[in-house]
Amino acid sequence: MNKAPWTEQYNQAVGRPPVCQRKPLIGITGNYGEKGCELGEGYYRSVVEAGGIPVVVPPFSDEHAMTNLLDRLDGILLSGGGDLNPLLLGEQPVPGLGGVCPERDMPELLLTRMAYDRQVPILGICRGIQVLACALGGTVWQDLGSQYDGPSLIKHSQQMPRHVASHHVQITEGSLLQHIMEGQERIAVNSFHHQAVRTFGPLLRPCATADDGVTEAVESTCYKSVLGVQWHPECFILQGDTSMISLFRWLVDEARSFAQARQVHEHILTLDSHCDTPMCLDKAQQESLSPARLISSRTDIALVDAHKMDEGRLDATVMVAYLPQGERNAKAYEQVRLHTDYILDQIDSMVEACPTLAPAATPAMAMANKRLGLHSIFKGIENGYAIGNDLGLISHFRQRDVVYMTLCHNGDNDICDSARGKSEHGGVSAFGQQVIERMNQLGMMVDMSHAAEDSFYDALHISRVPIVCSHSSSRCLCNHPRNLTDDQLRALAQKDGVAQVTFYNGFLRTSGEATIRDVVAHINHFVKVMGIEHVGIGTDFDGDGGVRGVASASELINVTRRLLAERYGEDDLRLLWGGNFLRVMDAVQHGSTQSPYSV
Repeated sequence: MNKAPWTEQYNQAVGRPPVCQRKPLIGITGNYGEKGCELGEGYYRSVVEAGGIPVVVPPFSDEHAMTNLLDRLDGILLSGGGDLNPLLLGEQPVPGLGGVCPERDMPELLLTRMAYDRQVPILGICRGIQVLACALGGTVWQDLGSQYDGPSLIKHSQQMPRHVASHHVQITEGSLLQHIMEGQERIAVNSFHHQAVRTFGPLLRPCATADDGVTEAVESTCYKSVLGVQWHPECFILQGDTSMISLFRWLVDEARSFAQARQVHEHILTLDSHCDTPMCLDKAQQESLSPARLISSRTDIALVDAHKMDEGRLDATVMVAYLPQGERNAKAYEQVRLHTDYILDQIDSMVEACPTLAPAATPAMAMANKRLGLHSIFKGIENGYAIGNDLGLISHFRQRDVVYMTLCHNGDNDICDSARGKSEHGGVSAFGQQVIERMNQLGMMVDMSHAAEDSFYDALHISRVPIVCSHSSSRCLCNHPRNLTDDQLRALAQKDGVAQVTFYNGFLRTSGEATIRDVVAHINHFVKVMGIEHVGIGTDFDGDGGVRGVASASELINVTRRLLAERYGEDDLRLLWGGNFLRVMDAVQHGSTQSPYSV
């Protein structure tokens, strides 16, 4: 007896292929009418045609439920519908305002902002582009006919069939939209709206306009998968017209990339080897924000907090006690020791106060925390100035679970010469040699970021275990004395050490604005010179690190997406995203380069 077609489909569906093979799940926001939540056919038909799986997202405002939903969706399509309530945007209604949909407004604004922060790809259509703009700091014209102060308006609110093009839009040269539309400069669209994006805020820019200057499309300024169009591309598919299907294919392709990156982050431990978040404590205090609130709340003060680590799928970070180089005398040394302990105390307090964070001092602790769903915080010291000229303080700080100490910062100290110093010692001093040897004995990693070349090579020679450069980039790509030459990279690799690419603009480019593209270029160069086994990531977030496209911990999954596009595999990413650094940590703590612990 032959099986019914639906039975065959069921048998295939229950196998549920892994996320990297299954079709991306696209959440489409539902409209709200007399019968409650509803959805136009064109939206889900277009998603299916583009290779995605559509699901309807009804309007609801439970943030916890919304977070759980976003953890399951691979992309968001913001559908069309009624006008936005201007009161929610701090405006009074104008006479030309149409019907609003209060059931949708707040839930969709919240959903859009949360999806943006979690890097979920977004396509907004008609009302959806307006929701996108308002959620990300822009504004809309409530009514073009009565408010627009540009050239004479064309008729945007048409009365013709919705699948028929009504006017043309000009696409911005070099924009994402032009790439999606295969290089077209001008396209015919269907227009059924009396509202439009008025201002864009810092996160969006226009990428298509009508002949009267009205914005017809927007895209991200931050290399994110975010696009909004004012017309209704979903209506074309209902008549068999595929001229707009590329918009939906873009969304599905971006969602597939995001799903793959998210799966990788589930399988590996991701670690950022250097952040300066304790430096934000003074600003937090000025705004009456406690250390606990700084790390447990999502604020604009810090680039690394528990929420941003969750959004960017970052499992662990090394928070450092940063100490600017100061005077070198007994009084100054006592003050800097006390200040170092104070910062370490603050890190401990922040971790203890946040239920989703946990301390870590070994690779095994970090792995155990990940299995429990906790983010790990390691402690480091940036600048050996912290110990002054007292070898005994190394033991003191090691007992406080400091995993590495950067031997110097911007200026020579008693330990070694800095890349920004005066070559006082000609490299590592005699005292500095004792420091390195003592760090080796106690299982504290030697970090040579900020060091002069002579200091770097001396440390390589003195240390009997691998050393690290926790936040450094390539001098070949950016000629800065703080960066590492190719010879340094090769020497570091020969001694089984690691170099962690940093995201500081001035260490990525000698001029102009650095972006996520520069970050990937430096990673690629390190891998080419050193081999994949000796490269990692140390952002320097909250210490002036962060560039467009990867500006905070919440955006780190975007680096993974870029590296996957560069054909790095999951095993490669396991090494880059912390495996190499933790291997060295384990080797230093066990006194052997043959680490018994595999990440």
